[in-house]
Amino acid sequence: MIESDAAFQPLVCVVVLNWNGWRDTIECLESVFRLDYGQLRVVVCDNASSDDSMEKIGGWANGHVTASCNVASLSHLVSPPIPKPVAFESISALGVTNSSSGAQLVLIQTGANLGFAGGNNVGIRYALACGDCDYIWLLNNDTVVEPDSLSRMVRMAEADAKLSICGSQLRSYDPPHEVQTMGGRRYSRWSGRTRPLRSLDTPRLSTSLGAPDYVEGASMLISRRYLEAVGLLEESYFLYCEELDLVARGRPAFHFGFAPESIVYHKEGASIGSAEIRANRSTLSEFYQARNRIVFSRRYHPFFYPFVLAATGLSALQRLITGKPRNTAAIVRGAFASFSRRHSYGRVFDRSTGHSD
Repeated sequence: MIESDAAFQPLVCVVVLNWNGWRDTIECLESVFRLDYGQLRVVVCDNASSDDSMEKIGGWANGHVTASCNVASLSHLVSPPIPKPVAFESISALGVTNSSSGAQLVLIQTGANLGFAGGNNVGIRYALACGDCDYIWLLNNDTVVEPDSLSRMVRMAEADAKLSICGSQLRSYDPPHEVQTMGGRRYSRWSGRTRPLRSLDTPRLSTSLGAPDYVEGASMLISRRYLEAVGLLEESYFLYCEELDLVARGRPAFHFGFAPESIVYHKEGASIGSAEIRANRSTLSEFYQARNRIVFSRRYHPFFYPFVLAATGLSALQRLITGKPRNTAAIVRGAFASFSRRHSYGRVFDRSTGHSD
């Protein structure tokens, strides 16, 4: 990490969730350890990967595994390699409440595929248990960050006592000039779908008309006081809608926003196939998006619930018409799953082993 005026900075714990994606993760870590922010602790949570991810990430920290970047214009963010070794501690999820070695990097094995919320919550619990953490930055492992991306968010959050979740300007990893979304997305109560906001004029704060309805989870700085007030991520979703739910629990007492100068490059859906173009989505993505938009609507916007059900049915029909019967089946299964407590994808995705088709 680049030295800065750390004495006057709040401590931030960066939580990075890994699942069978160690190559993305070590590339992300190379950029994170170049941040111009001095008060930093980095926690990597592994959701029971089957590709020896923890050994590979530990090997990176010891200098035995090298990160690579496939985009020439971003290579300066991850190379040359930062000095190694990086001091790290490896613990299990059972040790998150009684371990605080002060290591720069903490590797936590969650023990199972807990999904986005469950895996990140392991890291959040560790950060809160340490007692000295002021903010937690949830950062996708398929990202590369600019050196000032964190300091920009912290500066904005510190300027507003009610600003409790702050996001970044998310750009595509390739091509890196393409804006994915400015901080977050707008949510349609009628369909349960979301849409990105790409205009550079997008309002920064949730108190302004036209601002994002929620902050995108790929880069989400959350204050400790907010988590202590409303709780952690809702784990029953497993994938998708966790950010929506987290924000919904805090309205209207807290503010949300994003720092447009905080630039994060995002590969988007690298591990689970959640492509922006609907026709390219995996069946895993289709299942959870269908299931969770129904669950969220029923929980927070019951008046619009029938319309969200209808929109989900139309999505299934559209996939069938375009020759994607497996995607159609995944959406239908997701819709039926929304009526039960079941949130595994069955044979196609086993949350205990982490295997998918």
